[in-house]
Amino acid sequence: MTRVKICCIRSIEEARLAIHHGADAIGLVSEMLSETRGIPDVVIREIARECPPGVSTFLLTPRTDPRSIIEHQRATGVDTIQLVDRVAPEDVVRVKDALPEVSLVQVIHVNDGAAISEAESYAPVVDALLLDSGTADGPVRALGGTGRTHDWSLSRRIVRRASCPVFLAGGLDAQNVALAIRDVGPFGVDVCSRLRPRGFLDPCLLSSFVGAVRSAAA
Repeated sequence: MTRVKICCIRSIEEARLAIHHGADAIGLVSEMLSETRGIPDVVIREIARECPPGVSTFLLTPRTDPRSIIEHQRATGVDTIQLVDRVAPEDVVRVKDALPEVSLVQVIHVNDGAAISEAESYAPVVDALLLDSGTADGPVRALGGTGRTHDWSLSRRIVRRASCPVFLAGGLDAQNVALAIRDVGPFGVDVCSRLRPRGFLDPCLLSSFVGAVRSAAA
């Protein structure tokens, strides 16, 4: 069954809402990453503690130095680290060696065919990849939460070649997620901005999204 990750969770109440509607994982955005969606580490820790077994807690961190990444996880107590910026594969291995019980997910921003080779370089050293529609290069960088889709044909090629599970993100909603699952075949899907038209997690949109994912998987 396709996993559902609800990202940009800002409070214990939002976490409970997402879990009630069937989220398999929640995403907790560091305030270092986003002034509008980010929350303090102490809040991330409180939310992570409240999540029941079986629901993964993803820390979205922009840190790239292994020691700093390790410190960030220990400060928040999450069970999964989502690396939204490029971390050298050898440094990913260092983090994994220091935190063997913590899952590592590397984000790949799918803009062109170069994303395929980038994904292949990370797949052997991480627990999963997450394909998003941001921009890691250039003067204006966007490391997630854009609400834009990308070329799913590239994502499909990555899913077929990767030796690890792959999440799909970027502009997903209840109207297009079934098509995305059919065309790409991801291990899981990730959603944030399309469920927050007024800034907060909309329970109706959340319910429709999870329902669409479950129907597509069935």
